[in-house]
Amino acid sequence: MSMKELLTIWPDSPALSMLVWVLLLVTILYLARTPAHQAIKSSSRILSRAFRLASRAVLIAAGRLERRNRDVLLAFGLDAAEESATRECQRMDVAIRRDLSSYPAMNRKVMEMVAKIDNDYNCGSEVPPEPASWINAVSSVAKIRATGDTQVAKMLADIKVNIDTEHRGAIAEYRKSNSARHAILEKMAPSWRETAQMLTSVDKAVKDLTVRTEVIDKKVDEFETIRNGTDKAARTLASSSMTQFVVSGLVLLVALGGAAINFNLIALPMSEMVGGGSFIGPYKTSDIAAMVIIMVEAAMGLYLMEALRITKLFPVIGTMNDKTRFRMIIVTFSILFILASVEASLAYMRDQIAADMQALRQSLVAVDAVVPVGSWIPTAGQMVMGFILPFALTFVAIPLESFIQSSRTVIGVAALGTLRVTAFTLRLFSSIARNISRLLVSLYDLLIFPALFFDRLVRTHLLHAPIGETKGRIS
Repeated sequence: MSMKELLTIWPDSPALSMLVWVLLLVTILYLARTPAHQAIKSSSRILSRAFRLASRAVLIAAGRLERRNRDVLLAFGLDAAEESATRECQRMDVAIRRDLSSYPAMNRKVMEMVAKIDNDYNCGSEVPPEPASWINAVSSVAKIRATGDTQVAKMLADIKVNIDTEHRGAIAEYRKSNSARHAILEKMAPSWRETAQMLTSVDKAVKDLTVRTEVIDKKVDEFETIRNGTDKAARTLASSSMTQFVVSGLVLLVALGGAAINFNLIALPMSEMVGGGSFIGPYKTSDIAAMVIIMVEAAMGLYLMEALRITKLFPVIGTMNDKTRFRMIIVTFSILFILASVEASLAYMRDQIAADMQALRQSLVAVDAVVPVGSWIPTAGQMVMGFILPFALTFVAIPLESFIQSSRTVIGVAALGTLRVTAFTLRLFSSIARNISRLLVSLYDLLIFPALFFDRLVRTHLLHAPIGETKGRIS
């Protein structure tokens, strides 16, 4: 017996059979209305609580990740600030040793020059001449009245001559002493200039130290701010990390472009060395060999930067003693120089191989070979590029270190944002699950609205009927 036959009560009237089944289903749903409502509300409540608990767990994980990102960011910032302050202190120490190490000798020399200048000044000071002892006698004689006596007149004339002679001698002596004083003062001029130059150099050194002191104060204040873990310091460090991430990423893209050009320079000549027809998987052996050479050059450049303590990707290299580090510098630079020379040679071979391939193609199509115009400029340019690019790729270690350090912060911020979005989505699902029960209850009541209407009609009629009539009906 098919399902259609089971559902058909009156074969002659399918519509009446369907109506009976609908009424039966509505009656069953009406009788199960209260348990169904409870089941819908319980299921919705369970889903809502599950989503809310998941959202709370995600928010707790986001809080932990935020604290971890903050700790990592402040730790990197504290290390950078400490290194910056230490470097400024070292520069100030070098400046003090360079500019003020000779200060005691300079001070002693300045004091000697000052004493010498003071002595010369005292020696060159002007002393007024003492009056001659005969001036009083001349004054007494000058008071004698002329009486016409020839002897008196002659005596007065001799006195005048003697006075003139003594006057000229006094003036000559005075001029001689002035010349000697001026000569002493002239000898003092170089000492003045040298003293002024010393004082100027000391003033310049002191001003330079003052500027460096202000820089160190700023670095120390920045270090204290980061150590205190203020929100301003965290925001500043986060912004700086984002900037470093973007800038270092752009530099790495430029480096990848340089590596691609380097690869094209040596890929064709490498086919003559390792064979152009051999493959490793789907790739040519020459291409893999060229890529290996470039990667070895990048590794040697990275090790060289680590040995020079410019980068700190490998702490083991930075903690080596100076003798071992110097040997590592020599070895890595030698390998890098040899590989750069090999690339220059391969770049030189590239033009010859390209010309031979062009001649082979022309011979295969039976075309007269075109003699290429000889020029050494492209060949020289390729050789220079092949030699310089490995050394240029050495400096990729600097933006690589910055990119790796800043990527931790950027990835942490991205993960934190993802967790917060997930928590918001789970909270949204919780709200939807909490409110969808009302929708399901309303839909359930909508399916059994005839029974509900009839129930409401009966209840309304019984409530508004007289009491005796209602009792009679009930009995």
